[in-house]
Amino acid sequence: MPTHDLNYNCMPGFWMVRAGEGGYLAKEFVEKECVAVGFDGVGSFEQLTTLGAFKGRLLGVYPDDSPGKRAGAAGVGHKFRTLVQRGDRILTYDPDTRLYHLGRVEGDYEYRPGFVSDYSHVRRVKWDRQILRDTLSSGVRNTLGSTLTLFEPGDAILQEMLRSGVSAETPAVLDEEDRGDETTIYLEQLSRSHEFIADRVNRLSPHEMEQLLAALLRTMGFKARVTLPGPDRGRDVVASPDGLGLQSPRIFCEVKHRKGSIGAPEVRSFTSTLRGDDRGLFLSTGGFTREAKYEGDRSHVPVTLVDLEELVRLVVEHYEQFDTVGRALIPLDRVY
Repeated sequence: MPTHDLNYNCMPGFWMVRAGEGGYLAKEFVEKECVAVGFDGVGSFEQLTTLGAFKGRLLGVYPDDSPGKRAGAAGVGHKFRTLVQRGDRILTYDPDTRLYHLGRVEGDYEYRPGFVSDYSHVRRVKWDRQILRDTLSSGVRNTLGSTLTLFEPGDAILQEMLRSGVSAETPAVLDEEDRGDETTIYLEQLSRSHEFIADRVNRLSPHEMEQLLAALLRTMGFKARVTLPGPDRGRDVVASPDGLGLQSPRIFCEVKHRKGSIGAPEVRSFTSTLRGDDRGLFLSTGGFTREAKYEGDRSHVPVTLVDLEELVRLVVEHYEQFDTVGRALIPLDRVY
């Protein structure tokens, strides 16, 4: 009787890996063709072949953490080390570009300190597809908004992503170990709400985005207005304490909405128009390149670069003080 590889007919898995807090490692994941997780002070996972072994190691390293938090972390480590297999589909998200990167796992677990910033535990990946978040159904966006470091979204979500936006309202079901303690649940819901707001903000027109920024500046105590259409030298919104620009600081704002990442030349051109006590605010919902951020840091006058994630954070923080214009653009209800 012939023997068979028991794994031969098994369907490949499908995993979502968060690229660090706020997705800051996503570009590094893509550039270095890998995914990675942190676990400071835990050392190599190589000898931790069971879930119990992970729990024992984490108890020694993080004795002050709650049992629920340690159980959740142990589950992540065990899955990343052992359950994720070569050939599995893997997904990560870059909030700067609002792109999901989909690929296949091509390597076994590796312990590589320093290879990916401060994340030492690595799996090699071959990325083969990009999916814009805005093309996905609300159910899929809801599921993928989870703050869990590593989880299985489900085959229906994979199929929607492969079809580039065909609806599949199939939420993931999390087991108790994945749920962790109350803090984890709170952070997960907070992250999802921020993603929903980001989706709403991203649907605004360029002119509405200028109005939103002006409304935000008004909540901070400035008198702000959107400039008239036409050549504005990067001055889409103007704000000052008195509304006339006679009192400092005078804040000049440039708004680029859904235009992709802004590079150093655009930031340099913007800052070149600022003088003396002027202040600059450059809003780009497509994010900024590393070189653009450096250009902003070295500007001769103070300049703040705001991407979509930072804009959403500011909207949430100041929403209670929004005027009717701001609330009409982003209608929200507080959930207690």
